[in-house]
Amino acid sequence: MGSPLTTLGFNSGTLPDGDTLRIFELQSRKSGSGLKMDGVVGHWKLHEIWGKTKKEPSIASGKFLRVLKALLTIEDAAGGLLAISNSVTFGPLKLCFIGSGRLKQKRPLLMFWFTRLEICLGARVLFTLPLPEPKAGKEPFFALIARDNTPAGVAWLAARGRGGGLALWVREDGEKPYGGSGIGEKVST
Repeated sequence: MGSPLTTLGFNSGTLPDGDTLRIFELQSRKSGSGLKMDGVVGHWKLHEIWGKTKKEPSIASGKFLRVLKALLTIEDAAGGLLAISNSVTFGPLKLCFIGSGRLKQKRPLLMFWFTRLEICLGARVLFTLPLPEPKAGKEPFFALIARDNTPAGVAWLAARGRGGGLALWVREDGEKPYGGSGIGEKVST
């Protein structure tokens, strides 16, 4: 079977819409997304967000976060952990939450916790603030829904956060396309 986009009739090189992501989400809740660590590692630019119960993306919030270059970075770390950072940039100023994470369960959940906040001007760190560890069972997470490429080769990742919002990220330019079998291999019309 082809990619999720071609399986559902998307062949124009566009990214999946909210309705398509919800189909993937139902499938991933049932049988897991099949995503592994190598499928989520990378630099992910936020592309679109949907509120907890919204059918349409939040145009203003999405555009604002794209202007601020919202970036989720996930890197392989020792002992099965992931190094996680979530940042926004305004000109030379960068605000970055830095911490760790791990994949958990079949779906999987990307559990994460931030240990520090950094404010940088260019490459120079201006300020570092240690952050408290979240209480057990209260860690933020992303329920990973799907990961694939558009027919044009744009790699994307979709997840729902602990607060209920749905997010779609695209890989930064220059990163290799995904060759794994994400949820799209299991979706049928």
